[in-house]
Parts: sequence; structure tokens; C-alpha cells
Amino acid sequence: MSDPAPRKAAAQQLVFDDLDTPLFDTTFVVVDLETTGTSPGADAITEIGAVKVRGGEVLGEFATLVNPGRAVPPAIVQVTGITTAMVYAAPTIASVLPGFLEFASGAVLVAHNARFDMAFLRAAAAACDTAWPTATVLCTVKLARRVLGRDEAPSVRLSALARLLGASTQPTHRALDDARATVDVLHALIARVGNQGVHSLTELVDYLPDVTPRQRAKRFLAADLPASPGVYLFRGPADEVLYIGTAVNLRRRVRNYFTGSETRGRMKEMVALATRVDHVVCAHALEAGVRELRLLVAHTPPYNRRSKFPKRAWWITLTDEPFPRFSVVRTPNRDALGPFNSRADAAELALIIAEYTGLRTCATRLPRSGVHACPPAVVGGCPAAVAGTPINTEEYAPTPALVRALFAGYSDAPLRSMLDRIETYSRAEHFEAAARLRDRVVAVIRALHRTQRLAAVARIAELIAAHPDGAGGWEFAVIRYGRLAGAGTAPRGVPPMVVVEQIVASAETVIPEGGMGVGIQEQIADLPAEVGSAPSGGVPAPHTAAPSPPESGPAALPPAGSGAAVLRPAEPASAALPPAGPGPAALPPAGPGPAALPPAGPGSVALPRAEAGPAALPPAEPELDAAPPIAPGDWVPVNVPPLRGASPEEAALVARWLARAGVRIVRTSEGYREPRFGAGRWLGWAEVADAAARAQPAEEEYVDRLG
Repeated sequence: MSDPAPRKAAAQQLVFDDLDTPLFDTTFVVVDLETTGTSPGADAITEIGAVKVRGGEVLGEFATLVNPGRAVPPAIVQVTGITTAMVYAAPTIASVLPGFLEFASGAVLVAHNARFDMAFLRAAAAACDTAWPTATVLCTVKLARRVLGRDEAPSVRLSALARLLGASTQPTHRALDDARATVDVLHALIARVGNQGVHSLTELVDYLPDVTPRQRAKRFLAADLPASPGVYLFRGPADEVLYIGTAVNLRRRVRNYFTGSETRGRMKEMVALATRVDHVVCAHALEAGVRELRLLVAHTPPYNRRSKFPKRAWWITLTDEPFPRFSVVRTPNRDALGPFNSRADAAELALIIAEYTGLRTCATRLPRSGVHACPPAVVGGCPAAVAGTPINTEEYAPTPALVRALFAGYSDAPLRSMLDRIETYSRAEHFEAAARLRDRVVAVIRALHRTQRLAAVARIAELIAAHPDGAGGWEFAVIRYGRLAGAGTAPRGVPPMVVVEQIVASAETVIPEGGMGVGIQEQIADLPAEVGSAPSGGVPAPHTAAPSPPESGPAALPPAGSGAAVLRPAEPASAALPPAGPGPAALPPAGPGPAALPPAGPGSVALPRAEAGPAALPPAEPELDAAPPIAPGDWVPVNVPPLRGASPEEAALVARWLARAGVRIVRTSEGYREPRFGAGRWLGWAEVADAAARAQPAEEEYVDRLG
């Protein structure tokens, strides 16, 4: 560490509480770090470099290697040139940190991508049990993005800015060199804002978020709002709704629109037009989210992006014809998969599923007495094509049955066939093809799980759930057929069951699509014969194209009789909830502690997390001689859409709320469960595949995080 340069006595550093501290008399400490990785918790600092400047003059420099207590990864060595041998004899961070904090005492800390550097320094201070100073922090990345347009500076990496702004030192991924380059970048950026009236530290801090006086002047619109959860509506000059949002604390959230916390250009434009803010107080976050969705559909405010197309969802359905095929529609039927935001995404997924189930993709209209006779093709042919053998409706029938079983969660044979194809590609070293198919399979799994999970909520006539409010009380929700019918809270000290009965009595009546009186006998009668009872050995595998090449071709579907494609009603999963008991579970009145719900049991049970799933492949379906018979209480499909008319967005909000830790079921008309062979048990595989797809070389990630 070099000695500070001499300075005239008259130029004393001012206290930063003084709002008029000029920039030329402000002391900045520009710091840069090199580390063993990008995670402050798992990685450590290997080098610290800092430069102290004031009024354009360098007062001192601080530079040292740091022993991270572990080996430096090869990828980081390649970027920084710092090896394990170089830091072996260096001091530890516990020895270095006090000296750095003394060097930076009383100064404004500056860093390029300050979030990265400050996170490591704070983590080091916490590990050393050292108090972190409450210093002002400036980020030259944010300042550059505020000062320079994207046309002038497409990239705000330190190397790019150093070249653009003519820095005297070029960054080298060594701490002191990068800190010196950042000093030059800081001075160049400050020079650019001087002609805009930014001459003090306070003005520079206020300049970063780009808050206009007109925006600040409208803070009075939030003055009368309560500090409660709810929905807020910004209204314009003609009393039209401009924007709708939700908040845990209405007053605090709306006030943020008039401060530097709001950086979105569209929101600043909206605030400029707003004349008042209406609000609706809600019991808890679930009610606020549901009310927001319903208000978006009612008002379609121009500044809410998702309100422009409130009914934009697309569904994959089977057509109603002798030789069914996929169709992408807005309105789902019984055999539907979705919802999808993009029609193109839905169509692409439909092609993948058709390929691995043998469903036809040709658009020819075929009568009931006709035959399907598409010629096989090596690439892009109809999946239902069979070489030299036209097929009739009876021979084709198992194919749509397999699709229905896949959608309903009765069979996951198509998913296993996709995995076989990935393994075939990998063994043949066709890794790009395997990676493409891997990503498509993940999309199929997530789409299937989304539909099955929402359908599991939408099929329950009434479910009353409770969640601790964190203050000894409870938040309640009455859910009927996937819709929020009532909501309320029981504060600490209030008997919760009294509140529950009041909420149920005033809850909205929900009539699902298809009616409320569909009994088990009606459901059995409506069940397709090929799904309700399978012949011995299961349903034959769907027709496929010509046999695949032995090494690189697609893996064939399991042959008939293998048991992998057996279609049968789903059995309750091991984590399924039992139906409610004969009466409601009694909640004891609150005593000295929080009001407690009874332990899990019939009628009052803990809700399983739907996301849980093993990373390994699920076990294959057991081979059965025949599908088990349907008994009263079994979950079988009815001739209604999977969500029974509920909004997909609202059902998704309800499902996420139910999956939160601590949620308890007070009373339910039937158990919440997903199908036994649904996509939920494939989520572990999908998460591993997602992680592989997102994997980035360590050195590229390190450089990106450094900026």
C-alpha cells in the first residue's frame, strides 16, 4: 500500500451528511476483487486492489493477494493468471480486511458491477465477525448505463468502457489494474454529467435512478393508502384504469413509484398520467393475486403487459373425428394439454408428442369407414404411417387412447420412449440431437405436470386451507373447483374455526363447467372403453414409422404386451391426501402462543409439495395382465375440460399458494392428489436436464459476473 499523496490543508474532506458535498471534494475508493468463483458464500477472494482519489488526484493505492484457503480453479487461473502457488503464502482475508477498511474509511466505495464486489466483501466481513461500514456505494455499470446510450455503448463491460472513454490503463483481470481503469471510467462519466447540473455527491446519487421532479411531486397519491395487502389501481385523467398491481403493503409499494426505486420507462410514463390511486384491501396475498387477475380481465389497463391479451392461452386437444389428431385451440375440451402462451410453442409440443405416440399429423379428413395410408418417410413423415399396411379405425384406436392416458397421467410410456431415443443418440455420439431432444422432453414434462397439477386442484368441490400469518394467527382460503371463493384471517387470540365458518357461509358459489352433480357412475359411463378396461397384456403400442437404424435411429416404442403402455385408472399416489372425515377438524382457540391447527389426519392434513420428485428415473409401470377395475372413489376423466372452466392463471395462483410451506387443510370434500403415472414424478429428471442446459463454462460465467 503506497502512502497518500500530499494535499493542501484547506481542502478538507467534508462529512457526507452534508447534502452539498461537491464531487471535486469527495473522496472515492475504487475497489476491484479477484475471486475463486462467482458465489460469495461458496467462493473466496484471491486479490484486492483499490485506488483512493479525490478531485481527480490519486491519494493512495491498496493492493494485495489473499490466501483463499482453497485451490484456485483452472478456469479462474485461465482468466486472471492467479495460481494457487501465488496465493499460498499470501495473508488471509482476516488479516487483509482490517487494513482495507481503514484505507476506505470515510470514502465513497466505487466498483464496476458493485453488487459482485460488495457481496464478497460483506461475506468476508461476516466470516471475520467484522462490522461492515455503512458507506455510500456507486456502481460504474449503472452510471455508464445511465449516462451512455446503447448506440454509443452496446456493452458496459469494463474493457469496452475503457476503450470507449480513453482510459489510460487497460483492464487485465488483475485487481489493481482493473481498479485503475475503473478510476478513469468514473472520471470520464462524471465529466459527462457535469453539464447536466450534477455537481455534488447527492445530485449524483439522485441522478442515477433518473427521478423527475414531476414524478416526486405525486407522492401525495400514496399518502392515504393503508399498510395492508391488497390491489391498487392507477387511474388517468378520464378516470380510466391505467395500471393494476398487488402489494403486501399498499402504501409502501405505491410510494415506490414516485422514487428512484422505479426505473421502468413505461411506469414513469404511467405515473405522469395518473391522477389518483384506488385500492382494494385483501385478506392475504392469494386474494390480492386473484383480484388482480379478475380486474385485469375487466379493465384491460394499457400499462399492464399481460392485460393486452387476457384470453391468449392456447391448448393442445384431440380432434373429434374417427382418426383423431392434434389441434391447437383457444377453448379446451376433455383431452386437453395446456395452457400455452404461444401458439407456436403449443404446435411444436404437439408434434413431439405425436411422434412418440404414433398420432397422425396429416391433415387429410378420413371417414369412419376409411383407412389411414400415409407412406412412411425417413424424416418428417406422418407418425401413424405403416409401411405397406393401411390401418382402419379399430387399429388406430389405441393411439389416441395412449395420448389420453399420457395427458391424464395413466401412462408415461411415451416419456420413456423419448428417454430411450436420447440414450440412442448419445451412444451414437449424436450429442447435439440428444441435447435438442432433451430440451423438448423437459418442455413436455413441464406442460404435462402443469395441466395435471391444475386439474388436481380444479376437480375438488371445496377445499378450505390455512396458512400461518407469521404473527400467531392464520390466513384462510376457501377454494371451489380451482377458484378462490372466499378469504379471511384469524388474528392471534381469535378462535379460528369461528372465522372459517363465517368465510364458508359468505363464500362465492361456484358452478363448474359440466355441472356440479357428476357422480361416479356417470364418470364410469363416460370413460372411453379402451382406457377404462384394457385387454390382456395392455393396449397395443401405436403404429410407428419404419424400423429405426440399429445405431443412430430413434428408439422404438415398447411392443404390445410389454406392459409399458398399459392404460388404467390412476391409483392414488403415496402422498395423496385422504378425504375429509365426517366432520370438520376443530381448531383450538388461541392460548398464550399462536393459534394452532390440529396435527395431520383425516379431515385435517398437510398438503404435499407437488414439485417434489426424484432426480433418478421413476420406476417403470408394473406389467399387468389386465387393467384394474374402476371402483367408487377412483379418479377417472369426465367429459369436461381439465380445469372445469376455471381460469388457468387463477388455478395456478391457488396451486402455488397451497404448495407453500406451512399450509394446512382444514376441511376438504376429497383428497388432493395427482395421477400415479403423471409427470410429477419426472420433475427431478427435468430439473437435472434444465441444469445441464443452463450450464455455462466457468470462465465465461466469471467474466460475465465481473462485468
